[in-house]
Amino acid sequence: MSLFLDLDGTLLDLVDDPGSVVADASLRGLLTRVTERLDGRVAIVSGRSIAQMDAILGPLAHELAISGSHGSEHRWQGIAAHPVRPPALDEAHARLRDFADAHAGVRVEDKSYGVALHYRTAPTIEPEVRTLAAELAEALNLQFQPGKMMAELRLPGGDKGKAVRMLMGRAPMAGTRPFFLGDDDTDEPGFVAARDLGGAGILVGSRTVTAALYALPDPASVHDWLARITA
Repeated sequence: MSLFLDLDGTLLDLVDDPGSVVADASLRGLLTRVTERLDGRVAIVSGRSIAQMDAILGPLAHELAISGSHGSEHRWQGIAAHPVRPPALDEAHARLRDFADAHAGVRVEDKSYGVALHYRTAPTIEPEVRTLAAELAEALNLQFQPGKMMAELRLPGGDKGKAVRMLMGRAPMAGTRPFFLGDDDTDEPGFVAARDLGGAGILVGSRTVTAALYALPDPASVHDWLARITA
């Protein structure tokens, strides 16, 4: 078995301020034990950038396979791959910043290869956020990535399924069954890839339409499931 784990909403509870998230010692220890139990066949696959994951996970991030920015950047076994950041993201950031400044409760999250608006504390503004993000994506040749109470503009071309397929092509994951745990629309390509490669997706939370074959209710239950793997 190889494990592919989303971060926010899967290993970590969703919060109003994504910049405040840090993995505590308990979670870091759990991931270390799971990685040892599976002989290194554990990857974090997130919409966060690798730089953000380094800040959240600390030194542990360098011991895991890491795929960030929705499958656009990777780091594993001393090899790192990073695309070129398109200048259009700077314009997108400026436009989204102007929008956030004009609307209370909206936060901007800047990433290495994307920029997102979070409106968890202003849910009624969702139609405006999504309309703006879709218009900017078309005008700036970026990808519009909707999520839970957020809208992101990002580098086009990558997804979490591509990350799973790439990592599964290399030792020690090659030839094993992949299981992908995630909570959001962005994780669906990961579920599909895991299923196609003989494993399965595990949805964290609930959704009526999903490619995942199994489900866990919340991040706490994910931690319990991972703990059982190490027993």
